[in-house]
Amino acid sequence: MSIKLTNFKRALIKYFSLLHDKEDERSVTELVRAGSVFRGTNLWILMFAILIASLGLNVNSTAVIIGAMLISPLMGPIIGMGFAVGVSDMEMLKLALKNYGVATLISVVTATLYFFLSPLNEAQSELLARTSPTLYDVMIAFFGGAAGVLALTCKSKGQVIPGVAIATALMPPLCTAGYGLATAQWSYFFGAFYLFFINTVFIATATFLGVKLLRFHAVQHVDTEAARRGRRAITFVVVLTLIPAAIMTVNIVKEDVQENSVKQFVKAELSPVGTQILSSQAVRDTLRVVAVGNEITDEEIAEARGRLKFYGLGSLQLHVIQASNGASFALAAAQLSSAEQTNTLLSGQVAELQRQLASYTAYDTLSKNISEEARALFPAVEGVAVGCLAGKTVALATRREGHTMTADASGKFQNWLRIRVQDEKLEIIVK
Repeated sequence: MSIKLTNFKRALIKYFSLLHDKEDERSVTELVRAGSVFRGTNLWILMFAILIASLGLNVNSTAVIIGAMLISPLMGPIIGMGFAVGVSDMEMLKLALKNYGVATLISVVTATLYFFLSPLNEAQSELLARTSPTLYDVMIAFFGGAAGVLALTCKSKGQVIPGVAIATALMPPLCTAGYGLATAQWSYFFGAFYLFFINTVFIATATFLGVKLLRFHAVQHVDTEAARRGRRAITFVVVLTLIPAAIMTVNIVKEDVQENSVKQFVKAELSPVGTQILSSQAVRDTLRVVAVGNEITDEEIAEARGRLKFYGLGSLQLHVIQASNGASFALAAAQLSSAEQTNTLLSGQVAELQRQLASYTAYDTLSKNISEEARALFPAVEGVAVGCLAGKTVALATRREGHTMTADASGKFQNWLRIRVQDEKLEIIVK
């Protein structure tokens, strides 16, 4: 039995071994060294890729952003840094670091100039997605870097490098950092640049580990103490990079759990027949619910408050904002819930109600997206709910406690909101 187990282990190790497919070390080293250099053609390609990615972020086009990532040579010096540390090649490390700094600086300057001159300066969802890095970005960068180093150092490369370029997304964070500089929005700049730094550190770390796993020979002899100091420095940088991302990830997971609990609570406790919930948001210690249609009574609200704890929301104070949407909607909702009405006239009413309900569902999704964007663009805004009231599209905006909006800021916010909702006649109520 022990002999069979030993043979099985040997077969398994042989099956997953990378050494039999390892490329010639000298050719790999030259390839990595060449990819670490930015001058002439590489530099122009980088600038064009940055401009294409900036355009994609500006017009919110995922396809354009992917195209820019495919043609970008930015990964070369990052892999060069990890490879150089792995083989103890100090000359290559200096070369990679120098070109990494040059490429980063040129990328940010190019993106900044583009966004400074661009007439479109509204932050789209593709751009906003690059401002809050998390632990998931760390894992993507690490596994992407691991796939990249295997593609470079093994004979069976396949079509790995283009996929790695898309997955690790080095270009969009630099473009977003340029947007932050051009518009003087420092949270965008630091958030995006931190995401780029995460990608850099963990692609380089994966490359370093891949080189060690594939047993590349050291170019220079390094004494034991120097090697120990190098490992400590790498560990320190990795941990220091991980901590903020881990904190952000924990907060995001908590927010997701709370958001799901809020949805369950509102659906079960605050959705009587004839009432449509336009939005529900937990902000600080308050759960704000905006509803139209049949009025939710004070008794129902009080009962719902008492049940918050059963959904893990006991620390929140429930605040319901209601607006009457007309008796016709309430009547139609009641008719839709009745299975006894089967005549032709009622069928038409049911179809109309279904159309209205579909529009309210769309309003709910729109309200969520707009609220996220509004909080990023206008710090004084806490949330926005969009709905239909008496046949008109209405937006209800709430301000953060202790924050005020100047007349100029209020005008910009209302103009932005009308453009975002695509309704010039949008009625806006600010509370």
